[in-house]
Amino acid sequence: MAVFVAVLVLGCLLAAVLLFSGARKVAGGQAVAGEAAHLGVPLRGYRLIGVVEAAAAAGLLIGLAWAALGVVAAAGVVLLMCGAVVFHLRAGDAAGRWAPAAVLAVLAVVTLLLRVASA
Repeated sequence: MAVFVAVLVLGCLLAAVLLFSGARKVAGGQAVAGEAAHLGVPLRGYRLIGVVEAAAAAGLLIGLAWAALGVVAAAGVVLLMCGAVVFHLRAGDAAGRWAPAAVLAVLAVVTLLLRVASA
């Protein structure tokens, strides 16, 4: 039961962050366009990343009831955040810019491992 509570807390935390980030990217705006250009991603692709982030958030939340989806969603978040770190490093960003994605990747790994353990 304690493992599922940890999955619940981490899953909800990750989902909230991903939903905020995804909605921001989908909504667009000058700041988002600047971020996309800085990272070398076309704005349309950056918005698509926002859709993927929102879908991952939904997958994490639905995955609380359906373990297999939770595992897949958490694995997807790991890959998504590792990709974010790579793009930030490639753009020459300092740690303050890529560290949040790295932390989210670690939290997603922990969530993935706990979800597998509680399934």
